[in-house]
Amino acid sequence: MPAWQSDPSGRLLQRQAQGLTFAIKMPLPIDSRKKPASVKVHVTSGAGVDIAWSDGHASHYDFAYLREECPCATCNDERIRKSAFAGAGPASAAALPMFKPKTRAQAATTVGNYAIQITFTDGHATGIFSYDHLRSICPCADCAKTFRAAAT
Repeated sequence: MPAWQSDPSGRLLQRQAQGLTFAIKMPLPIDSRKKPASVKVHVTSGAGVDIAWSDGHASHYDFAYLREECPCATCNDERIRKSAFAGAGPASAAALPMFKPKTRAQAATTVGNYAIQITFTDGHATGIFSYDHLRSICPCADCAKTFRAAAT
């Protein structure tokens, strides 16, 4: 049997055996700038999440910011609905602002070696914040220019 062969990009491994071709798509290499050197989640104090990245950059995320940037499907759908509603024009009736207590974290756990999962005080716990996603949503201007501008 022939050995696995890689395509020129190195992302697709192929092998032929018994007249069939098997292919495995390889993941993209991890951007080393999106690899954390240390992660501190301050659940008890409510201070948020601090990450020191392997390229020397440091990021701080408030829990309220992370709740707004939750990457789960439910939250993504909600963001899409809000943006579609906002594009429909001004609201006919003025809405009174509702008091919402500041979102905090109740618990946090690591997910493998690639993410953290946070349970928030509003009961939401389905978002898994990959380190790739966290670096992409870093609130600093440099990361916004480097990572969010490149994604659009």
